[in-house]
Amino acid sequence: MTSYGDDAAVREILTRTGDTWAVVGLSTNTARAAYGVARVLQEYGKRIVPVHPKAETVLGERGYASLAEIPFPVDVVDVFVNSALAGEVADQAVAAGAKAVWFQLGVVDEAAYGRTREAGLAMVMDRCPAIEIPRLGQGLSV
Repeated sequence: MTSYGDDAAVREILTRTGDTWAVVGLSTNTARAAYGVARVLQEYGKRIVPVHPKAETVLGERGYASLAEIPFPVDVVDVFVNSALAGEVADQAVAAGAKAVWFQLGVVDEAAYGRTREAGLAMVMDRCPAIEIPRLGQGLSV
């Protein structure tokens, strides 16, 4: 399988891209992967911003129904929607002025990857920050 975002890109996004992460697909459902990953991001010092049609408050952070509704800059957009919807979210991240897009494990859209990179954003696809943080370990000190 092709790798989209090498370890250097992962490290760059996790340590130098910024600490405000919009987590698209995050809800109050604690059984969902998005919830667990958002918790890990918080433990790592990131501010998470839930983005879900229900706009629920999750892990103490106010939620928004869309990226466009967030009234402050977002550094990274972490995408937990299925691949068929992910490209639209990546385009919204570019429009919102994000610095990077992260497609979670199993979320793959090669055309969106190309468009996002062409727009100048860092991007990782089909990887998980909750796996990458401990895997890269020492190289991720903030």
